[in-house]
Amino acid sequence: MEGFSLKSRAIAFAMCAGAVAFILALTATSHGMLSMESAARALIVAIICGTMCWASAERTISATAGAIDAAIERLSRAANGDLESEIPEEVAACVPPLATAMTGLFSQLHANFESVQRLAMFDPVTGLPNRTNFRRTVERMLTELPPDAVAGLYFIDLDKFKTVNDTLGHATGDMLLGMVANRLRAVAERYAAERDGRQPLIGRLAGDEFTMFFPELPNIRDAERLGRAMLFALSEPFDLADQQVEIGASIGIALRPEHGSNLTDLMRAADAAMYHAKGQGRGRAEHFTDILAAEIAERAQLESDLRDAVDKQQFALVYQPQLSAADGHIVAAEALLRWRHPDGLKMPGAFIDRAEEIGLMVEIGEWVVTSVAETISRWSKLGVEQRLAINISPRQLDHASFFRRLREAMHAASAPASLLELEITETLAMHCSNDVIDAIAELRADGAIIAIDDFGTGYTNLTRLRELPVDRIKLDQSLIRHVADSREARAIAQAVIGLVHGLGREAVAEGIETQAQAEVLRVIGCDALQGYVFAQPMAESEFLSWVRQPNVQQLRA
Repeated sequence: MEGFSLKSRAIAFAMCAGAVAFILALTATSHGMLSMESAARALIVAIICGTMCWASAERTISATAGAIDAAIERLSRAANGDLESEIPEEVAACVPPLATAMTGLFSQLHANFESVQRLAMFDPVTGLPNRTNFRRTVERMLTELPPDAVAGLYFIDLDKFKTVNDTLGHATGDMLLGMVANRLRAVAERYAAERDGRQPLIGRLAGDEFTMFFPELPNIRDAERLGRAMLFALSEPFDLADQQVEIGASIGIALRPEHGSNLTDLMRAADAAMYHAKGQGRGRAEHFTDILAAEIAERAQLESDLRDAVDKQQFALVYQPQLSAADGHIVAAEALLRWRHPDGLKMPGAFIDRAEEIGLMVEIGEWVVTSVAETISRWSKLGVEQRLAINISPRQLDHASFFRRLREAMHAASAPASLLELEITETLAMHCSNDVIDAIAELRADGAIIAIDDFGTGYTNLTRLRELPVDRIKLDQSLIRHVADSREARAIAQAVIGLVHGLGREAVAEGIETQAQAEVLRVIGCDALQGYVFAQPMAESEFLSWVRQPNVQQLRA
């Protein structure tokens, strides 16, 4: 019967019941003799019995069909998101197992949806709204505020969280984040209770960054008081791993409508104020100010100008000679970057850091590499056998591929590698990867000279320094500034030069500004000298002319 419908089954049941009734009636009325009259009476009984069976079955089918229709309609509503409504009564009355199954299914789906929503919209460590949830909620709250209503956005960054993570582990760090969230909740709840106002919204953006939005702030004094309350709450020790941990926080404050009417502007302002608080010594709450606004505008303009400079190739190289301390002949020239900005020539200090931040230093470095390779090739053809030194930026030093591209550029320009010198800062040299060291060693094997720049300003591992493929070490200007007038400064400089010579490297002093400094450095054993006292950085044509001038011959003498 599996392939039959309920209706066909009811009809079959009625026919069978009628047949049985016909046979029984015929047997009861014939008394052993079959006649037309007895057959007619039996047929009437069979028809009545079959009809009654059909009517009973049809009524049952009709009720069940109605219940199934109601179940289908309820399932359709569930498919559109309605998991809350009750199961129709007719389903429970006519098909109880179906009603039970539907109830269980909807309950499980509802629980699953709630779990998914919580994972998507809330931070699992603190239970606070995550970045997406916080932004959506605050944007909606901002649209509901009157135009002149004052609201406050706080950007909170924990000051010593990384230390806790590194020393006590990430599990302990997560516990600390949960405690921070609870203290921020306490501050928010206390303020809402005092003002009998709307509950502030707290969110965790990422890592150790939290935000709080207060939709109702009567005045700026309340904003300052809340900042102090947060600082106090987060400066109190936390009980973690059977010890007390102190962290503190830096907080940036932005107010609506003074610092912006939309969340993007407020977040930018609060973020800038937070970084200003960190720059002022941490553990502070700072408001966004006109000065910070001007700095943001200046940084944005600098970024835009730098991108134009890369597109329009507004950069140039100038050259400053390095002289032998023994006889004054030129041993190398350092290529220094300049930006030909429409408003005037800009020194690297005005734009290098920003170029590093926005990732443009790689493109600028590529231009420098190409220019240096072409310059070396050009000088070689002119018979100018001067090494050309270039500085390597932190972003370039992170990638071994940079040094391989440099080799390719040198080969493409037919530039002798023996005329190339790479300068790497002391701090970077101590932390570069083995892949980078191998790539540098390949260039050195081609004949290039490798130098460590700004020596004396960072942390040096002497064992690593001995193992690095390095030929020269350039003393930072801070080590030589007072060698002409301070016995202690001379002793330190002489000790450093002795260390450099002990490692089998050449010692170079840069930033020399007086003849007295140059003479002292020559006497205490420095190998090469560089500074304004000999020559300022020059354009290529000026440098080539300077090399051939009589005064250079005098320097050599």
